[in-house]
Amino acid sequence: MKRRSFLKGTLATGAAAVAVNAGLLTPSTVLAADWNAKAFGAKTTDDALNAVFGSTNATASGDVQLKAPAIAENGAVTPVTVDASGIDGVESIAILASKNPMPMVCEYTFAAGAVGYVSTRIKMGETMNVIAVVNAGGKLLKAEQEVKVTIGGCGG
Repeated sequence: MKRRSFLKGTLATGAAAVAVNAGLLTPSTVLAADWNAKAFGAKTTDDALNAVFGSTNATASGDVQLKAPAIAENGAVTPVTVDASGIDGVESIAILASKNPMPMVCEYTFAAGAVGYVSTRIKMGETMNVIAVVNAGGKLLKAEQEVKVTIGGCGG
């Protein structure tokens, strides 16, 4: 019985590997076909914001809660949370790291009725400001926080 199960598993794994290598199984919904190359290739925060939102005029808002450590022990895995759940109609959230070589870290687009909440880890090369920008109802709202990096990251 165990030998039969082993042979079935081996055959299934081999067939799946052949299908993936042949291009028959591709996760098309996972692949970032619509990613914003201009925003993620931008060298400044203003260029990145302009590429994503068409504007750099984000207003500081207490409704956008940005949670990041004041001191990141390892800049390679800095935890960042953006909570805009108190804002109705959140369309997207972008996180930027001001001194990274390419400051646009990530952008999340939400479906109608979704709660504007994101938690992720970002890579930072040095001490800099982390900026969260929320697009809600055509308005750009932001929160900003300095994070001191002690080791690691993009070049420290």
